[in-house]
Amino acid sequence: MIRPFASLFLTLAVALFAVTAPAADQARPGVVSFVKVLSDKVEDVSSIDAWKRSFIKDGMSDQEKALKCFESVFRFRHQDSPPNEFLSDENHPHDVIKCWNVYGYGQCCCASANLCALARHVGLQARGWGIIAHSVPEVYFDGAWHMLDSSLMTYFPKPDGKIASVDELTSGVMEWYEKNPGFKDNDKKLREFMRGRGWKKGPEVLANCPFYDDNGWFMAATHGWYASMGEYADKKKTFVYEYGHALGYQVNVQLREGERLTRNWFNKGMHVNQLEKQELWSAKAKVGKDDYRYTPKYGDIAPGRVGNGLHEYELPLASGAFRKGLLSAENIASTAEDKAVPAVHVADASKPGSMIVRMPSSYIYLSGTAELSAVIGAGGEISVAYSDNHGLDWKDVAKITATGSQSIDLTNLCYRRYDYRLKVTMKGAGTGLERLKLSHDVQHSQRVLPALTQGPNAITASAGPAEGTITIEASTIDNKGKNLTYKDFKPVLNNVKGEPFFLTAGKGDITYAVETPGDMVRLRTGFHYRARDKNDMFDIEASFDGGKTFRKFGHVEGPTQGLSTQLVCSDVPAGTRSALLRFSGQQRNTAGILNLRIDADYKEPHGGFRPVKITYIWDEDGQEKRDVHVAASPEDKWTINCAQKPLMKSLIVELADQK
Repeated sequence: MIRPFASLFLTLAVALFAVTAPAADQARPGVVSFVKVLSDKVEDVSSIDAWKRSFIKDGMSDQEKALKCFESVFRFRHQDSPPNEFLSDENHPHDVIKCWNVYGYGQCCCASANLCALARHVGLQARGWGIIAHSVPEVYFDGAWHMLDSSLMTYFPKPDGKIASVDELTSGVMEWYEKNPGFKDNDKKLREFMRGRGWKKGPEVLANCPFYDDNGWFMAATHGWYASMGEYADKKKTFVYEYGHALGYQVNVQLREGERLTRNWFNKGMHVNQLEKQELWSAKAKVGKDDYRYTPKYGDIAPGRVGNGLHEYELPLASGAFRKGLLSAENIASTAEDKAVPAVHVADASKPGSMIVRMPSSYIYLSGTAELSAVIGAGGEISVAYSDNHGLDWKDVAKITATGSQSIDLTNLCYRRYDYRLKVTMKGAGTGLERLKLSHDVQHSQRVLPALTQGPNAITASAGPAEGTITIEASTIDNKGKNLTYKDFKPVLNNVKGEPFFLTAGKGDITYAVETPGDMVRLRTGFHYRARDKNDMFDIEASFDGGKTFRKFGHVEGPTQGLSTQLVCSDVPAGTRSALLRFSGQQRNTAGILNLRIDADYKEPHGGFRPVKITYIWDEDGQEKRDVHVAASPEDKWTINCAQKPLMKSLIVELADQK
């Protein structure tokens, strides 16, 4: 259970701020973390461990676990033009939990990476394959490899009931072509042959597939038997290949006073690749129709797939409650603290005052606006700066020298980001702000939201540990300015050449520094590496004393052309707020890091539980319905009854006891 720690908050408040908040507010938590709303109609996949709890049960066989992995991927992800965040060597985001929660669509390489990540998480071996015009994964169980294609939603049982491997599929298709050469590379003839269960007369290895319909089409009807006959037609054109991923993403909805997150079961046509003018079918798709015809069978009760939400934070300036939502506040006071105006202002006019606001998000930003109501004293000014690399660098975005309202467009800066910081610096007596509000359109998947159905719906709202995360995720190659690259986080490279990271000598290392605003509780890293020779390797090490000593908490080695893994260091000394993470490599042939994510989890200095207000909005027979509930404890349950089939619209979460 999450409880406020009044004495800790008081100590921190005195140490951090020249002017303290009213004593009555000092014990009130400023941040509620891991705010989660679930319905009994949609599984929880907000983290990879939450997925495991939802789908993997004690006593399951390895095959049963593998099939749950297989089905899970296409339950929450549909085949479409993939999203591109320009953050990895593979381009597409391959973190399975990010794919499901932020997007809900992707390509075959994404599905292959997703299934491999899930299978490995439940202790199974998995690998990816490149085949003809397609990508598929295999999972190892019962002493053999088995192909499980979550992209086209199929696998192929052999006559003995065991699921075929890529090698068995290519052998079977090639043998059939040897006997029926007129069908090879003849798409039209293959499509005609498969109709009316004709596909049953094709290769035996495909003849028991439970996912073809009578005319040979897969469930989405975008591909069919003819496609399988092309994809497995030539063993020489197939190869084992790791579609790399860097795990670490999880949904952590955090709420501060004045902060609101709205997630919608609809979209405004916005998506992560709108600037590239990518045509995204899934943004227009209707669940149960066309490509999405199969989705209701697998639990999809949302009206569509791509959602556009709104993340808003209007700082409670006048009351002083904003302090617990800031990273820092220096030489500023609020009206509640000294009875002066404006709402927040310079405390000692002989020197500048400043505040740094952090805006972490579980969902990718598509737009950004800062609205300010400024008051400028004689000879004063307000400057605004932006950082998307955790304060390592700052960009000036505005200088305000006259009293009035200002709207600053942050879109070009925060587009495709999940986190940034805004620094407001005030100079001069009487200079300050009456208002500061930050607003962002975000992209999220509709599929994973806790939708309702006709009849009773059991709803659970919860808050998790009072933790936040500082994440380093940037492309290891040049992305032409479309997102962050490794250079933005200034790693130290020793005998390593970037884009991506490869050792240039027998030994070398890559070291990243990370700082947290609260005491660090763990370091996590997910990465895709190459170690071609059995003597190629990396030790993964952490230092919590500024580099004086390092402790190893992971080791990877070859031979492998590519493999993805995730490691966790939980042995963090008490009071730690900075760390170095080092990848120490050794190579005989080739050793490199292709894709990398670092997460530093920390205790929120002002974290705890406060009541959360949850608002459901939906339509029944054209009439808007609302359910407003205040979760008064860290786990609260209630029931929403829908008299008719609901058309879901919005889910809003915010703190209930706002001043």
